[in-house]
Amino acid sequence: MFTIITGAQFGDEGKGKIVDLLSSDYDMVVRFQGGDNAGHTVVVDGVTYKLHLVPSGFLTGARILIGPGTVINPEILAKEIGILRDAGAQINPEILGIDAKTSIIMPYHIALDELREAARTEKIGTTKRGIGFAYIDKIARDEVQMADIADEARLRKRIKALAPEKKAAIEQLGGDPAAIHNEDHLSKYIEIGKMLAPYITDVSYEVNTAINEGKNVLAEGAQGTHLDVIHGTQKFVTSSCTIAGSACANIGVGPTKVDNVLAILKAYQTRVGEGPMPVELHDEVGKHLGAKGHEFGTTTGRPRRCGWIDIPLLRKSVNLNGYTGIALTKLDVLSGLSTIKLCTAYELDGNVLQYPPLLTDQVARCTPVYEEMSGWSEELDSMTQYSQLPQAAKAYVTKIEELLGVPIDIISIGPGREQTFRTK
Repeated sequence: MFTIITGAQFGDEGKGKIVDLLSSDYDMVVRFQGGDNAGHTVVVDGVTYKLHLVPSGFLTGARILIGPGTVINPEILAKEIGILRDAGAQINPEILGIDAKTSIIMPYHIALDELREAARTEKIGTTKRGIGFAYIDKIARDEVQMADIADEARLRKRIKALAPEKKAAIEQLGGDPAAIHNEDHLSKYIEIGKMLAPYITDVSYEVNTAINEGKNVLAEGAQGTHLDVIHGTQKFVTSSCTIAGSACANIGVGPTKVDNVLAILKAYQTRVGEGPMPVELHDEVGKHLGAKGHEFGTTTGRPRRCGWIDIPLLRKSVNLNGYTGIALTKLDVLSGLSTIKLCTAYELDGNVLQYPPLLTDQVARCTPVYEEMSGWSEELDSMTQYSQLPQAAKAYVTKIEELLGVPIDIISIGPGREQTFRTK
């Protein structure tokens, strides 16, 4: 069985927790795009793991893989491996594999990212971690790959060939080109490359072999659907394809092998950084969602913008991903609100729209059309099965299912494993 998981909104939907929960049913978990600009938090037995590159699933003994469609900062990856080992987790080449063609984020990528964002008159809200510039080099065929840093002679030859172009790019933006020829940085990457060399594998081959042998494979995406570089709210997007079809392309698996596509959907909506968000709230309800939901970015620490659930946006998510099921997270955050609203349509220039307009500046001008439902006062965090939920909470779940035409299979009402359960 091959299952793909993606975020249905703007990221931060709780993918890490759901992947961790499901991974006990899977032999292999594969990260297929993004870099350490993404973050996921997993809480097990009171211990919190905040990760950026290592896929969820390492606690259940699944084989975890980082596919060639990702970009990795080797320093961040080495640090995560060390933290997990210190915490008692088994992270070794038998558990973790990294594709040889995975792109490496170099110090000059980070320098260019910082300089370019500073020069923009209209900010994107980049994490300034070099992700976008690493992807630019991948497309331009000027990347440094995992196989390169594992071989000192090969890496030095590659950097020598790329140095003049990168030096000129940094100077053009008014920066210091020292990041190109910094021997300390290079030596550090060489040492990390030696440490990571045993982890190198062919991810496409491993995944296809596992599927052909009848094993269960889970593909884990980063960020969320509407940060997709093609289909998202451009230009306020990430630098990779975040939708389900990206898993096939970035891992190297044919689409006919996909069995399930699971949406991770927060019971309300959040967004980090810039970009349109018609349902954003600046009132007491928005404060309630942010405070009770602990809405701060795992990677950046920035407060997330909060609002009601956005059905038009989610209708597009269903189309882009082909979801077969939904995991609804953070339902507990809505407890204590007497009225809950769902944005069921947009109003734009006198027209009512059931689906988002094509252009980002049009989305920014949309006004939400709300449908109200009764809220509930009961706290949900101690409940262990769907039948225990208040009737108003179950009505809210059913309403989302009806509006999207996709079943909600999983409900999450807190950060712990025991606070997630199936609806049937």
